Amino acid sequence: SGNERTPESEVRAAIGMRVGEPSFAADPDEARARLMRLPWVADAEVRRTLPGTVSVHLIEKRPFALWRTGTGFDVVERSGAVIVKAEPEAFKHLPVLVGAGAPEAAAPLIDALAPDKAINARLTAIVRIGERRWDLILSGGVTVRLPEEGWEAQLAELERLIVERGILEREI
Repeated sequence: SGNERTPESEVRAAIGMRVGEPSFAADPDEARARLMRLPWVADAEVRRTLPGTVSVHLIEKRPFALWRTGTGFDVVERSGAVIVKAEPEAFKHLPVLVGAGAPEAAAPLIDALAPDKAINARLTAIVRIGERRWDLILSGGVTVRLPEEGWEAQLAELERLIVERGILEREI
């Protein structure tokens, strides 16, 4: 149970048992260790219950953002750790990060952007510049260069200008 992105076949292979095999053949600790090596698995519980059942409960990692690298896209967790390589179409609801250090530093910015509906509707990528500040790439070719410090207030001002003044509705 608990597997949404981890195929059942991978779970079965990791626990090393076949249907009909005696449950005594399963070593729950070894099976858990193998499950923990699967890319989407954050935690796993393996139980052997008599007379002949082995139950597996997985907690999977949550995709937080897509990180565009030189070789494609990686799905990353909130901590910035890479989960798997991915096709962007499968995760188009996630923000796209670009640049060295972007996955590890993005959580505060993405959290701050959450209530800003006007910015989010236009956001195509979030670029880490020099591992110290951010650029927001908006639809229409607009790049918003956020300052290294005080960017939270600048986001609020940008949202206000988009909503109240329609600054992105005209030629910039």
